[in-house]
Parts: sequence; C-alpha cells; structure tokens
Amino acid sequence: MSVRQRLRVGVHGVVQGVGFRPFVYTTAAALGLTGCVRNDSSGAVIEVEGDRTALDEFLNRLSDSPPPLAVVESIEAARIPVTGGTGFVIADTSRADGGRTLASPDVAMCAECAAEQRDPADRRYRHAFINCTNCGPRFTIIASLPYDRAATAMAPFAMCADCAREYTDPADRRFHAQPVCCPRCGPTVTFHGDTTATAESGVQDARQLLCDGKILGVKGIGGYHLACDASDHRAVAELRRRKRRGDKPFAVMVPDLAAAHDIADIGAAEARLLGGPARPIVLLPRRSGAAVADSVAPHNPDLGVMLAYSPLHALLFGLPGDRPAPRVLVMTSANLSGEPICYTDDDALHRLSFLADGWLTHDRAILVPCDDSVLRVVDGTELPIRRSRGYAPLPVALPIAVPPTLAVGADVKNTLAVADQRYAWLSAHIGDMDGLATLTAFGQAVGHLEALTTVAPEVLVADAHPEYRSTGWAHRNADGRPVRTVQHHHAHIAAAMAEHGLDCPVLGFAFDGTGYGPDGAVWGGELLEADYKGYQRLAHLRYVPMPGGDISVRRPYRMALSHLRAAGLDWDTDLPPVRACPSDELRVLEHQLRRDAGCTPTSSMGRLFDAVAALIGVGQVVDYEAQAAIELEGLSRTAEAGRGRCAAGTTHYTFTLDTDRHPLVFDPGPVLAAVIEDLRGDVPVAVIGARFHRAVADLIVALAEIRAVPGQPVVLSGGVFQNALLLRQTLTALHTKGFQVFTHRQVPPNDGGIALGQLLVGNAG
Repeated sequence: MSVRQRLRVGVHGVVQGVGFRPFVYTTAAALGLTGCVRNDSSGAVIEVEGDRTALDEFLNRLSDSPPPLAVVESIEAARIPVTGGTGFVIADTSRADGGRTLASPDVAMCAECAAEQRDPADRRYRHAFINCTNCGPRFTIIASLPYDRAATAMAPFAMCADCAREYTDPADRRFHAQPVCCPRCGPTVTFHGDTTATAESGVQDARQLLCDGKILGVKGIGGYHLACDASDHRAVAELRRRKRRGDKPFAVMVPDLAAAHDIADIGAAEARLLGGPARPIVLLPRRSGAAVADSVAPHNPDLGVMLAYSPLHALLFGLPGDRPAPRVLVMTSANLSGEPICYTDDDALHRLSFLADGWLTHDRAILVPCDDSVLRVVDGTELPIRRSRGYAPLPVALPIAVPPTLAVGADVKNTLAVADQRYAWLSAHIGDMDGLATLTAFGQAVGHLEALTTVAPEVLVADAHPEYRSTGWAHRNADGRPVRTVQHHHAHIAAAMAEHGLDCPVLGFAFDGTGYGPDGAVWGGELLEADYKGYQRLAHLRYVPMPGGDISVRRPYRMALSHLRAAGLDWDTDLPPVRACPSDELRVLEHQLRRDAGCTPTSSMGRLFDAVAALIGVGQVVDYEAQAAIELEGLSRTAEAGRGRCAAGTTHYTFTLDTDRHPLVFDPGPVLAAVIEDLRGDVPVAVIGARFHRAVADLIVALAEIRAVPGQPVVLSGGVFQNALLLRQTLTALHTKGFQVFTHRQVPPNDGGIALGQLLVGNAG
C-alpha cells in the first residue's frame, strides 16, 4: 500500500510571468495530486500531496519539462506534515522574507496569439494587446514583485467576464496570464494626427500616414519608435534631419521572416534569432537589390533587421484584406540622438511632437523603458551588441559569490548592474551619459532594478576614470557606502571571464577606443594577464599623441596624421588625410605634435582602425562612434569574401614587436608604410582593408604565442571585437594554434557589458 506524503517545493529562477503556476497546476492535476502553488519573493512555492510515485514524477516534470519561457535554476523539496484535502489550487501570493524572484523579460507575440489575431471568428480578432502565458510584455509593465496584475500597468484594466473565465480555467492558455485582456476590457489604441481616431480607425489612419511617405511615432513595448517607409529616400532623409541622426544606420522592421529574406542574407542561426521570443535587431548583410533606400544605412553593407514583435506592429503592417502598408519600415527609437528612448505619452505628444507627423499610442503605461536589443552572428554563434529588450533583466550566473553590489558601468553605451551572491542583473540599455535626460534615466533604472531584485547594495563600483559621469554619480549617491574603482580594460576582461564562469588567470586582449589608464594615457590596445583580483599589463600598442582629445575621435584624419608622424612617415599631399585636413588646421596640428602641446598619449586600437580608414580614404570625419572603423570593416569584407584579389597578392602587413621592453610594445609603423605602398600601387582599398584586418588577427596570435602560459585561456573583449571580420579571423587563427578562446555571448564586448566585470573585480579584494 502506497504511503501518502506532502512536500513543500521551492523553485527558483525565471518562474513568474511565464505560465509556471498554470503549468504546476495542470501537472499536479494530471498526476492526481493535491495542494497549492503561489509566487513569493523567492520564486514559486508549491505544497503538493499524494502518492510517492506521483510526487517523484511531479518533481521530474518540474525539472525536465517546464514552460518554454521558464528558467528553472534550482528545486528544493522538503517533507512536511500531511494535511489532506482535495484538488489543487493557485493560492494568493505573499511576499516572504528571504529569497529573490527572477523577473521575465518581454516576449514577442507567439504563433498562437498571432493566429487568433488574424482569425475573424476569434473574439480577439485584430486585438492590439493580445497575449497569453507564453508571450507579451513582462519587464516593462512590472512595478514590483510578486508578478500579479495589481502590480503591473494592467492594474487599471478590470477583466471582463470572458477574460476572467479564461484566467481561472486551468485548461486555458491564458490561465493566470497577468496581462490578459480583450477588445472589451483592454487598453485602447489612439491615433493623434490632423485628426484623432481610436481602435481600428486609428490603426488605419496610421497605416495611411506611412503610405503617404510621412513619419509615424509608434508606442511599442518598451518605448516609442519613429517609423517611415524604408524604401522612400525622402522620408528617411527627413527622419534623419528631425532626429539629428547624421549617417548612423537606422534599424528596419519587417512583418515576417519571408520579408526579411527579401532584403538580407539570412542563415539558420540568424533566422532563429530573428524569429525567437526576444526578437532583437540582427545585423545582416544587405541583399543586392533590396527595396531599402541607401540612406537607411549609408556606406554600410549591413542592415539591422527585426521582425514585428508586438500585436500593434502586426496591425500596422496590415492583416489579410487590409490596404497594404510599406513592407519594410524604418523603426528607430523616438528620441534625439544621444538621449534615452522616449517612453511616456507626455514626452511623445508634447516635448517630442515635432519628430513625427502623427502618433499611434495607447493607454497602457510603460513603467520601465527598454530599447531594442542588437545582435550579430559570428560563425553561427550570437554576439550581443546591445543587451536590452527580450534579455533584460535575465540574470547572469557568477563564478564567485559577491555581497550586494551596484556597478554603474561606463559613460558610453551605459548599462548598470546589481548583484548578490551568485547572480548579477544587468539593466536595459541606458545610453551615453552626456546629458541630464540620461542621468535621470540612469537614476530611475537603479531604483527599479534594486526594487525588482530586492538587492540593497552595500558596495558601489565604478570606472577608474575620474571624469566619468557614472563615476561621479556613484560618489554623489554613495551615502556612506564604499565606492571602489576598477580599471576600464580589466573590467572588460573580467566581464568575459564572468560570462564563462572562469576563475583563473587568463591572457586577455582588451581592444577598444577609449579607456583611462593608470598612467594618465588613453588605453585601448592592451594585452593583460588578469584574474578578478588584479592584472599585469603584458603588452600594448605603441603610444601616439591624440591631439585635441575628443576632436581627434570625431576627425579620424587627425589620428592618421598623428600615426604617420609617430612612424616617421611624411605628410605627402597625395595621402587622403593630408588632403582632408584644412591647411590652417594642418599647420596647428603640426605645431601641436612637434611641441607635444594639448596631446594625450593613446594606445587605442580603435583609433588605429580610424587612422587606417582615413589613410585609405574610407572616412575622414565621423557622425557616430566607430563610424570609420565600421565602414572599413564593411568594405574589407567584400575583398575577404572574394578572397581572389586579396589572396593573390604577396603583401603581408606585419606589426613590429619590441620584446625587449616591458610591457612589450607592438608598433604599427610597418603596417602603415605597407598601406601607403599599396595605396600608391593602386591596390583596391577593400584589399588594403582586408590585409589590415588580417595583420591585426596575426598580431593577436603572435602575442598569444609569446605571452601565454601553456593551457592558459585567451579572452577577447572590448568594442573592437564587435568587428565580425576581425573576430572571425582571430578565433580561427587562435583555434588553429590550439588556444582555448573565450569571447562574449551574454553581454556585449563594448562598454555595455563592462558593469558585469566591475562587479567581480570590485569585490575581489
């Protein structure tokens, strides 16, 4: 005879807002078990009673077959007294002390909801807010945890009788889906333009505005977008003018994967990313003849493409029978360049009203702004460029435990993080910390992330740069808590280590544009031996002067001239950067470099990429960060793809390694001389660019062979490793030599991932 038992089961992980309680209910019911399930601050707490065999099967299913969006980190079960009873219920939630909930990110509309939205016989036909336990907003509508409707932006919308019946029916897909609603009881869509219209009429007016070549503001999941017909050059140009965007590429949105294939080359890994629940922007090679204006991504072979991910987006493109809308839409954040994404109705309709000709909005509040995520695929593996919607606030498991800590990140592409014990939670993308709006958004993000995770930081960690605004914020808001500072490139390497659970000394290449060095120089071409406790600088790019500081970042021809002078190469008038520099500026620059006046030394690899781009005429002035290097990569890929013309040559660019110095110094002078020789020999600039990329990859391998201890892991981090061509070549070459190599997969290699490294280094002690 089987003995009846009762268990209390604690399940930790992403188990709220993902259909976990309904899954527990139906699993228990199927096995004839009684009891209850509730959410609390530790995740999900289950009391379950029945036959021992059924209980064992119940625990197996919790572990092996959770809902698709759930992440079960751990399960703890303990025997408790049998109480009897019949049936299984979802109990009222309570917030217990101890433990912590892991909130779910926002999830794109699922296939089942999309089918219902398109079905004239379904009561949610054309519903702009359709969702279920497998999809819909989460992070951006949650005010606090536990995750229940009363603690979300859906609290003002009382469920109608039909929705309430679905919500309480264990057999229904919407059983305990907190944002559940229908056209009768949910939020209302409103179009604001020359006239005002609501519901379906509003969507039709918005679609017509796009067809007329105008600019539309659209309220998304985590903020407002600006949209226009991506094939209409005039509309795209006008959007650039209003946003003060310069040449920075726009992302585009398409209704489905078939439309994405029409404009970009898509492999299997890219298709999975595009159609997955996160629905990020994916950087893809533009297809020849794509119906996308060149002004969408000037001088760039790639397009940032995302699929429609919200029900409102699907309606905007149109359902069967609707007048067709543009098949490819520019879909960019509604803000002025450099400011955080707009997410409040007041900002959209008043402060930023001049950005759009009409606005498609609704009355469900966005509680947490969350920009679109950006990824690319390198050798079949995803590489994050911006980790935000669809990923935040999923935690990153840490290799070592840390006390409650806030890491404030860097000043460019800022993302902050909190951590406690073995988990870190990164915020959504915040932006560049160069204005009051961003600083305000930063403070709000700190408060929300701390509330959501219940982390009360005892320690603050910041970049060692004394003038970073994020560092200043940390000191102003420390309130007696210690503020620890971390060298920028040490944090880069530690972030990549943390992702992969490494807790041993590594050989770390930190290549980026700018980072404060303890000697007062601008670092950025660094080889470090590092663990969390410290680092040793083993090698770096030869210092060159950076005349005028940031002005040389915006004018790559200045860095080209500085590198030429440092290499002992003449400023001949046939060289593009010499021709690009105004004569008066050229004289001043010559004086500055000769006297070393107003010059900061830099070892930046990012600035070397800028210099080479200017030297071969790819770009002399930039409108956005790393523009010259991005355009150089795009051009170089065309030669690398053909390989014929590039491989047929015998020219190999090689850095000089000064192994007698410590740290070792690698000198680009011979590379620059070879570039000039090829330029004067009419070698195509794409081939020159490809040879330069190959030289940097070869340099990394040579340094690894000189400096690595046998068996030591090699880590690649920093914004330069966003370059897919360089990263692919480097990984291939290092693997060929037998090195174990780690780079980023969960957080970006750029400064958007640096807060993760700060958490580990700041607590290493």
